[in-house]
Amino acid sequence: MYLLEHDAKEILSAHGIPAPAGVLIESTDAIDASALPPGPWIVKAQVAAGGRGKAGAIRRAATLSGAREHAASIIGTSVRGRPVSAARIEQAVDGAKEAYLSLLLDPASAQVRVMASGRGGVDIEEVPRGHIYSMLARPDTQSLVQGVHEAARKLPREIAAAARQAGERAAHAFVALEVLLIEINPLFVLPNGRWIAGDAKLVVDDNALARQPDLRALLDRRAAAYPETALKLQHGFDYVVVDPEGEIGLLTTGAGLSMMLIDEMREAGLKPYNFLDIRTGGLRGEIARLVNVLEWIADGSRVRVVLVNIFAGITDLAEFSRLLVEALAAVPRLKVPVVARLVGNGLPAAREVLAAAGIPLLVDLDDALAAVRKQLV
Repeated sequence: MYLLEHDAKEILSAHGIPAPAGVLIESTDAIDASALPPGPWIVKAQVAAGGRGKAGAIRRAATLSGAREHAASIIGTSVRGRPVSAARIEQAVDGAKEAYLSLLLDPASAQVRVMASGRGGVDIEEVPRGHIYSMLARPDTQSLVQGVHEAARKLPREIAAAARQAGERAAHAFVALEVLLIEINPLFVLPNGRWIAGDAKLVVDDNALARQPDLRALLDRRAAAYPETALKLQHGFDYVVVDPEGEIGLLTTGAGLSMMLIDEMREAGLKPYNFLDIRTGGLRGEIARLVNVLEWIADGSRVRVVLVNIFAGITDLAEFSRLLVEALAAVPRLKVPVVARLVGNGLPAAREVLAAAGIPLLVDLDDALAAVRKQLV
């Protein structure tokens, strides 16, 4: 789960990583002058995407009316295809040097990559590689702190102490919160040596939420801001809208297979609407999960066909097919054709069930995609 900047700063502040004072605004009518810190302010779109500054979604305001105008022009827009439903108005920080600091889980090495630079901000991608110091450390607090110290020694003297202290606190937070990424960019370093997180990116592991009461409380409190993770916790499986303009709803199982399917469809010029790992072993004769998924797919205004792609091992495809037909009948507003590609146990009986419902059953993925394409002509 990629936390919005406001939430990331709230969580990290509890771990000793300060941020400029600020408030979350979900409507311009909610801007209370008494609740704002002293100006001038920075008005920042709250969206789980990078590049907000270059997209014009981070703006400076010297007056309250200016802050209102900026918030009104930002909320309701989109950044990199993601809708903006809130803004953070925070106190501007002036006269600071901008540095960069991050800790990122590196799956290939099963370690954590520690990165630091004496240059940060919106142009971090343009900083020469020789000015970004990177090393791997074991995923424990002591090793991460050592990695931070090693990186800090390579930074300019006026930044090194601040980066070392910020990195130490980030290392403790990384382990305590079981996160995948902490990025502070820019890390503001003031002339007196004090430092503050100008921006913060925090990506948490959904599978660790059961062990993280603060993160779980945040999700419970702000479920509307994280609908996909909230759905997973409530229903026990993964569902993500990958393209609001997608034309093909997917009813699939297996996270890896589902991602591969989406990649293949995109390479073929098709537009999938959603990612799904329905986990058919959890159906247990009930259609509730399938009904939920079909209702969510029906919310896709441009969905024109549903592709079912199930590779079954333990799951009996005949039972799954009966549940699918019942679920489709329970969602009458999903008025689009269905193409089913099923492979595995109980296939002959599944074919009879689906044929009776007018749903073609195919076993070859290329044939299934060809059938889907015909529905889009």
